[in-house]
Amino acid sequence: MSSSERFSITSLISQPLLTFALLLVVVQVLLALFAPWLGFQDPFQQVMVQRMKAPNALNWLGTDHLGRDVMARIVYGYRTSLLTCGIAVLVALVVGGTLGMLSAFYKGWFDRIVMRIMDVFFAFPIMLLAIGVIAIIGPGIWGASLAIAIVYIPIFARLMRGSALVICESEYVLGARAIGARDTRILFTHILPNLMSVVLVQTSLLLSAAVLVEASLSFLGLGAQPPVPSLGLALAEGRNFLLLSPWPAIFSGFAILFLAFGFNLLGDAARDKMDPRLRENQT
Repeated sequence: MSSSERFSITSLISQPLLTFALLLVVVQVLLALFAPWLGFQDPFQQVMVQRMKAPNALNWLGTDHLGRDVMARIVYGYRTSLLTCGIAVLVALVVGGTLGMLSAFYKGWFDRIVMRIMDVFFAFPIMLLAIGVIAIIGPGIWGASLAIAIVYIPIFARLMRGSALVICESEYVLGARAIGARDTRILFTHILPNLMSVVLVQTSLLLSAAVLVEASLSFLGLGAQPPVPSLGLALAEGRNFLLLSPWPAIFSGFAILFLAFGFNLLGDAARDKMDPRLRENQT
């Protein structure tokens, strides 16, 4: 199977599991992107006489303790989560992936220094490191994005280095070096394209984990700050009123579950499709 055939969209959606994962992710992303034009209520509007209402014809998922529409808060909370996690994973991919690829290509002292720095980051638990970063730069959406990015930089660096080491010893890379090809040409023409399958799968899986980290930080009050709609913040606010009105906490929890599950399922399905060893076992 050729590389173009392997990574074509038609080939990817031929599997039911991958198709379902794509649909689940795309629907949630589209809801977040087009929320202002889909007719949802104002997520900031407080109607105190409608506080803590159960799901009804006007508020399909009920209202929270300030009379705000839960469905609107969740849909706009998707925007906050996707923005925070998308920026974080993108920064981690660019910085960590670049460091890992350069470490595998140049080896020697550069590789040793970079990997020892990554080991220092790996020594800290993910949440503890994220909380420490936020304690320095302050809470908020951008603070949470930077914290998650710093947490995931060593993961991308290690992953890209391991995969790039094998490619750097391949015959076509050695041949390109032998004929005097520039380093940048080898990196962007021969090495990076062969890492795209690893990048796509790991990005999807880390987006799933980033959603949970962002929700945890917001739950602790270190992510998005009120009154910004946030899934983790809505869960934290709803827990105080579980006996009176459990709907905000329940639906916010399910929203976090579906968003993380969608990215995780997409990453697993894409890995099964792109890994030739798994594909051979299935056939």
